Amino acid sequence: MLINKDVLSEFAGLIEENKCSSFSGPLKVGVDLGTANIVIAVADQENRPVAGATAVSRAVKDGIVVDFVGAMQTVRRLKAQLEELLEVSLERAATAVPPGIIEGNVRCISNVVEGAGFEVTNVMDEPTAAASVLGITDGAVVDVGGGTTGISILKDGQVIFTADEPTGGTHMTLVLAGYYGISIEEAENLKKDPAKEPDVFPVIKPVVQKMAAIVKSFLKNFDVDRVYVVGGASCFTEFDSVFEKELGITTVKTNDALLVTPLGIAWNARMDPV
Repeated sequence: MLINKDVLSEFAGLIEENKCSSFSGPLKVGVDLGTANIVIAVADQENRPVAGATAVSRAVKDGIVVDFVGAMQTVRRLKAQLEELLEVSLERAATAVPPGIIEGNVRCISNVVEGAGFEVTNVMDEPTAAASVLGITDGAVVDVGGGTTGISILKDGQVIFTADEPTGGTHMTLVLAGYYGISIEEAENLKKDPAKEPDVFPVIKPVVQKMAAIVKSFLKNFDVDRVYVVGGASCFTEFDSVFEKELGITTVKTNDALLVTPLGIAWNARMDPV
């Protein structure tokens, strides 16, 4: 089931057009270091999107920074781009990690953001950040990223369980590369081409079914009646229906699924003085 969130459409439009919304007062900044993309989101104190920037990156893999300098340089470049657009200095930011990664990797992700010129105010888990934007207090949020699939289960607004599994969009890319006998880069471009989706999805459907099976194993001890899927790898039209069939639970997907978590990180950041 697809739901449309106007706030995500607005945020996506700002990024696509490289524009900013008018604002006054403090700003909140969220930095999302993903396996496939790095995104910085900026929101005002009312959680209205103000600006955003994104870049393709391979500096992080499965929640682990594999190219510290490359990740730091990308964040620094996006930060400078947004500061020029907004005509303010962005000093502090929140960031997020897949649930369950070890403390040393959490510290490394924070170091990337700090090395790019931010003071890190807080680090949260990615599905919980997404839940903020979705506005849910009960259910499961599944964040399907490039390298991992993370899950948070909420009850009465509290996170009662988190887990993470190293299966994501990168695995879809590997399957496509093997199936068509093409390079990883060609497979990644093929995966992201909406016009090719009718040919691509049947090939990567087993990966989606595996993700759903993993989520189902996490859910078996909890009373969950709705699952929300976010993250760039969930953007395929049939993704939520495959999940729902495997889980036997109503599965909800939102528009602009790649941007849910970055915006949620910003919403949960401390405000940046102007």
